[in-house]
Amino acid sequence: MRLQLPAAVNMIIDVLQAHGYEGFAVGGCVRDSVLNRTPDDWDITTSATPYQVKELFSKTVDTGLQHGTVTVMVHGVGYEVTTYRIDGEYEDGRHPKEVQFTSNLTEDLKRRDFTINAMAYSKDRGLIDEFGGMNDLQRKIIRCVGDPWQRFGEDALRILRAVRFAAQLGFEIEENTKKAIVELTPTLSKISAERIQTETVKLLMSDRPEIWRSVYDLGITRIIMPEFDAIMETQQNTPHHMYNVGEHTLKALSLTEKDRILRLTMLLHDIGKANMRTTDANGVDHFKGHGPEGKEIAKKILRRLKFDNDTIAQVTRLIYWHDYRPAPEEKAVRRAIYKVGEDLFPLFLKVQRADNLAQSMYLREEKLERIKAVEKLYHKIMEKHQCVSLKTLAVTGRDLIATGMKPGPQMGAVLQELLEMVLDQPEMNEKEKLLAWWKEHGTCQKAEGTL
Repeated sequence: MRLQLPAAVNMIIDVLQAHGYEGFAVGGCVRDSVLNRTPDDWDITTSATPYQVKELFSKTVDTGLQHGTVTVMVHGVGYEVTTYRIDGEYEDGRHPKEVQFTSNLTEDLKRRDFTINAMAYSKDRGLIDEFGGMNDLQRKIIRCVGDPWQRFGEDALRILRAVRFAAQLGFEIEENTKKAIVELTPTLSKISAERIQTETVKLLMSDRPEIWRSVYDLGITRIIMPEFDAIMETQQNTPHHMYNVGEHTLKALSLTEKDRILRLTMLLHDIGKANMRTTDANGVDHFKGHGPEGKEIAKKILRRLKFDNDTIAQVTRLIYWHDYRPAPEEKAVRRAIYKVGEDLFPLFLKVQRADNLAQSMYLREEKLERIKAVEKLYHKIMEKHQCVSLKTLAVTGRDLIATGMKPGPQMGAVLQELLEMVLDQPEMNEKEKLLAWWKEHGTCQKAEGTL
């Protein structure tokens, strides 16, 4: 088999070989090349030590010398070159206590996580596949190299990586590998929140985000997101739904486009329902207040997983408002844009559409028609540049100060009152009109000597 490697990768390998060392492209870049996917990056493995690599190339960065890695810079692009190594004992369920360099490629490959990631390639030697990676690619199987209990025992994050690769590639996890995952899932508690966050996002951003179901089935959510287990056990006895809350969530995920904020929102949009479920005398379930409740639960989850503040703010705001259904009228839509946020409103509509498509057929067409009408009005309002926030209000705090008003809480109240009026009457969004209107009709207490 011949693979097309970038010219820079071939050049690095050629230089290594010209000086008596072995050199191969290795890991995910080889896997993706075989699958005709574009690799995110190119890793090279070699029999040369890090210091020997540094001697051979003029521009290098000491990425991780203690682990054998040097980054070789070629035309401003970095390529990691790592010495063949044997990992020592793993003490923290993530990193080896020490590494030992070796001149044996097979020793290096057999320490890797999955067979499909344990292949190496060079144009001179071709494909090196000691552990059946090609066969597993053809069978669409995720299988550990060697003993899965040992592989996951070395690095518990590989448990999540197995599911993530299955999601990204459309593969299934081999049975023995799956058994080891189930047994060793509790060891994920040793892994940092940042690492779990990274794998979670990669999985959700795959072509099969609904494979989150496997994260639940394998017992992984019990460790990293027990709140999801609760909604998988929460029924929805209502004409509007045909799945329990968790199954509805998975269906909605599958109907959401590949956007980080959207996917995180859909995963958590109904996370508050387990706490807010009530059942009336007719046996019908209700979930009043699950949006605000879900916002608070989602905030705890996202903070626990060390997401940045901007992501948390966007996702929780969408969750808070996801069940808000503005009437398809301009006045109502302007107020909805103000409440949800001008920046998030397009995502809000996408959340509502996916949410409704994952429900029962009961009133589905009517629900989708409302969303379509609201979206049409949203575009109309934006095209007219109508005011939907304090940012676009024609009067500012500076204008109020110019009338004699002192800065303080009253100023904010006046601006809010003016905005409320403009949301109903967009044609009033002119400075003179607004100041005149407030002087005559404003209900906020006027400071002595103002206006």
